[in-house]
Amino acid sequence: MNTEYCFYYFTGALSSKFCDEVIKYALQKKEVTAVTGAFGRKRDVQEKPLTIDEEKKLYKKRKSDVVWLDERWIYREIQPYINQANSSAGWNFQWDWSEQIQFTKYKVNGYYDWHCDSFFKPHEDKNDLNFFGKIRKLSVTCQLTDGANYEGGELEFQPRNEEDPNLTVQCKEILPKGSIIVFPSHVWHRVKPITKGTRYSLVLWNLGYPFK
Repeated sequence: MNTEYCFYYFTGALSSKFCDEVIKYALQKKEVTAVTGAFGRKRDVQEKPLTIDEEKKLYKKRKSDVVWLDERWIYREIQPYINQANSSAGWNFQWDWSEQIQFTKYKVNGYYDWHCDSFFKPHEDKNDLNFFGKIRKLSVTCQLTDGANYEGGELEFQPRNEEDPNLTVQCKEILPKGSIIVFPSHVWHRVKPITKGTRYSLVLWNLGYPFK
């Protein structure tokens, strides 16, 4: 498995019009508190709100609001870049399905500490064959807000390679509005706290059967 690149980028790939349309569309929908896998992959926090203790635990790791989207016009815009990055970076991962799109709102003090997107084992829900037996292989972050319109919120990667296991790489390539970052889902990354303004982004996870 070729992992020379911990991420691959397309600067300003999405048009400003597209970004604005996504933001407008998502803000019309009900947003929910973003949780992590520790609270259950499919937990509906509206039906089962977080307890005070759970909130405290969550906010040590992550603080943001999300809207879940499943619109084909958004997938069609983003998926070609996933295929291009997968090939150009030399990963050549086999994947065949995208999860729901996560529209994320990071307000002041919003952040997401170090984490990776992949899970310990494949999806086990046999009622959904699009997911069953698959793992997250490629993650995507799309910048909907220009980096000049907020402060903080840096996207950083930690390749954790043998030469320098503590190396941290700041992804400045994401800052222009419409930029797309594609990376292997097992790569650790974080979004540092927003100190001014609001950052809007899209996140998309892409699945395939486990590596052989």
